[in-house]
Amino acid sequence: MAKSKAREYVWMQCTECNDLNYRTNVRVQGGVPKLELNKFCSRERKVTKHKLKRK
Repeated sequence: MAKSKAREYVWMQCTECNDLNYRTNVRVQGGVPKLELNKFCSRERKVTKHKLKRK
């Protein structure tokens, strides 16, 4: 039995410097969630908000 394509890889983009720092997978079945997390930005060297960015 094959795996379902219900998940896809997305990037987490910093809201201050617009750098793509993290890659994660999310469930896209039923729509992509509006995800916003506090993550460490290596360019800013501080914790900033990161939003979901699909490529």
